Amino acid sequence: MKNYQSILVAIDIYSEYDQVLKRAFCIGKDASQISLVFVTLPTTYFQPYISGVGGDYVADIHKQAKTRLDEIALKNNIPSKQIYLPIGNAAEEIHTLANEINADIIVIGTHGRSGIKLLLGSTANSVLHGAKQDVLAVRVT
Repeated sequence: MKNYQSILVAIDIYSEYDQVLKRAFCIGKDASQISLVFVTLPTTYFQPYISGVGGDYVADIHKQAKTRLDEIALKNNIPSKQIYLPIGNAAEEIHTLANEINADIIVIGTHGRSGIKLLLGSTANSVLHGAKQDVLAVRVT
């Protein structure tokens, strides 16, 4: 098995992420190898479906994510400089960040979804098919 030196872990703060982070720690030898990312969707993703969603909503989500990722990083001894909170399309932002930080592997959670999620495609699937790095999709139950 390849030794991974730089591990990018995509965290969904609104879902079970413990299994994803635990798997990342199984791959890496040290918390300093792990970077966390949570991508906030811009308002353009919501506007066709929900009226009244604006910049304040995105700013609130972004602020909550920052607080939550800071807590997760502190609890797991992950350096705070290795926390990333881009705004945009999740898969695209994860790909870009993985390339920028020279990640060897992306670890991301995946759910068995149906309906609208299946129709639109999952973030994990999009990350898998566009990444230059290895991708580990962790089934979150």
